[in-house]
Amino acid sequence: MPNSITDIPGITVGSQEDLNALTGCTVILTGDKGATCGVDVRGSGPGTRETDLLSPINMIEKVHGILLTGGSAYGLEAAGGIMQFLEEKGIGYNVGPTVVPIIPGAVLFDLAIGDHTKRPDKQMGYLACQAAGIDVKEGNYGAGAGATVGKINGKDKCTKSGLGTYSIKLDNGVIVGAIVAVNAFGDVFNTQNGKIIAGVRDDSGKIIGTEEAYKKMANVDFSNYIGTNTTIGVVASNASFNKSNLTKIAQMAHNGLARVINPIHTMCDGDTIFALSKGDLQADINVVGYLAQEALKQAVLRAVQAAETIKDCRSYKD
Repeated sequence: MPNSITDIPGITVGSQEDLNALTGCTVILTGDKGATCGVDVRGSGPGTRETDLLSPINMIEKVHGILLTGGSAYGLEAAGGIMQFLEEKGIGYNVGPTVVPIIPGAVLFDLAIGDHTKRPDKQMGYLACQAAGIDVKEGNYGAGAGATVGKINGKDKCTKSGLGTYSIKLDNGVIVGAIVAVNAFGDVFNTQNGKIIAGVRDDSGKIIGTEEAYKKMANVDFSNYIGTNTTIGVVASNASFNKSNLTKIAQMAHNGLARVINPIHTMCDGDTIFALSKGDLQADINVVGYLAQEALKQAVLRAVQAAETIKDCRSYKD
């Protein structure tokens, strides 16, 4: 599809979902030689895998895939299926008798929206790899299957969200792309007019937004929301950067979330963004960091705009 993270050569994306249970996972594969990777975690309720390896002071330089998954911490099991798939193809760090694929990942909480007894597992991760290609399904697919936005008034008064992707191409050949699953505590805004396009609803179904909902609640018990929201994603480019550079790019990319989601990076969110370098073009880190913000912002909007209504959870389209 055009304007997708898969516009970057060597990156493919696969998703698998259970639309009855309303959960799923998305895998971003980086090819035989992998890709250099950094990460930045801003939310205070994250669920992650292998992020310590991505610190600039640690040894591992390249990853062979990234997992974005529903199912809360249970969904991390899907990484086992990705590792099996890549091991069968001989992709990973050579350790003698076999290879070890490096698969960082992050989770979002969708256990309350569908069937909490069914979560992404090893088989789902494997099937997502088998489905990987350059076409990316947006909306209620993969990690976006059970994603929702604006949950302070409960799951019956939120807005359906999903999975989105976007890319930007410069005349010099540099490409910056993003993919994101949007399960935010806050609201998503149209940046052109400032209006909320996904967020908290009132009893009549009208979107009122988190700020208005705050004002109507004398005492908000945020312990009910801790770890139940997050926005997780990947930004990538075909320019050459090291882990330190990519950590900074991931940090800058979070500003794209702040431009369209409010509030963001709360104690209730686990916002996590990975940054990939898959290529050898030369580019300025400030330019790529800025473009990563823009690509991620647009991917968030597409995630909301592509989502479909499920059960009583209405979407932007409706």
